[in-house]
Amino acid sequence: MESQPRLLDQMREVLRLTHRSYRTEEAYISWARRFILFHNKRHPQDMGAAEIRAFLSSLATHKHVAASTQNSALNALLFLYRSVLKQPFPHLEDIERAKRPRRLPTVFSRDEVHAILTRLTGMPHLMTSLLYGAGLRLLECVRLRVKDVDFSYHHITVRDG
Repeated sequence: MESQPRLLDQMREVLRLTHRSYRTEEAYISWARRFILFHNKRHPQDMGAAEIRAFLSSLATHKHVAASTQNSALNALLFLYRSVLKQPFPHLEDIERAKRPRRLPTVFSRDEVHAILTRLTGMPHLMTSLLYGAGLRLLECVRLRVKDVDFSYHHITVRDG
């Protein structure tokens, strides 16, 4: 008689079937594992809104995570309950939410960018110029291939952006 795959293996399989990115897969698996360990290895099927609320509130109050990190954990648990366990996700109230920062991101001036670029050479200079000039994200730049750059049309093709 064949045994059923472990919960995290089932979650990984469903994530792959729904074509989620590798990074999303790793993050969701990690959050599900942390949730289970937080509640002393209890199965999520046996837990409900109170346990989810306790975990998410703990992230905000004890771990001092960013609001986006807490939302990532919530999305992972939402996926676990809806797509893997096929259970309705419990309605959550009174969750201690992580505070959103009230600051604007710091942007380099043109002179600061020029000062940085003049100190770089070779591949780091090329990559930094692409990150800044084309607005690419780091992994988009790392995954860039020669065939993705079209000089005649001044065009860069970004894959899996």
